[in-house]
Amino acid sequence: MRPENRIDYVEIPVTDLPRARAFLEAMFGWTFQEWGDEYLGFSDGNLNGGVRKADVAAPPTGVLLVFYSADLERDVERVQELGGRISQEIFSFPGGRRFHFIDPVGTEFAIWSEPAE
Repeated sequence: MRPENRIDYVEIPVTDLPRARAFLEAMFGWTFQEWGDEYLGFSDGNLNGGVRKADVAAPPTGVLLVFYSADLERDVERVQELGGRISQEIFSFPGGRRFHFIDPVGTEFAIWSEPAE
C-alpha cells in the first residue's frame, strides 16, 4: 500500500519532448518510457513522473521543482553546456544556497546545496 499525503508523481508540461528528454537524461540521468507521441514517463530512481507535450511551457510562477547538488558551481556549468540558461545566479538563503535555470524548452527548475564553508 502506498503512503498517503506525499508527492507520488510529478508531471511536467514541455513544448518539445525530444529536447526536454535529451536535457533531463544528460543533466539528471533520468530514464524514460515512451507512451505515444505526446507523453514520456520518467524515473529518477526515487520518484516517477511524466513529461507531456504542451503548447506552452510551464509558467515560471508555477510550481518549482528543486533538485539537490553537492556542487552548485559544477551544475551551473553543466546547465549551460546542455543548452539551459541561468535565470537566477547562485544566492544564499537560510540553510543553503541555490540557483534557478531555464531548460532548453523553457521550463524553470532550481538546484540547491548546503551553505558554503
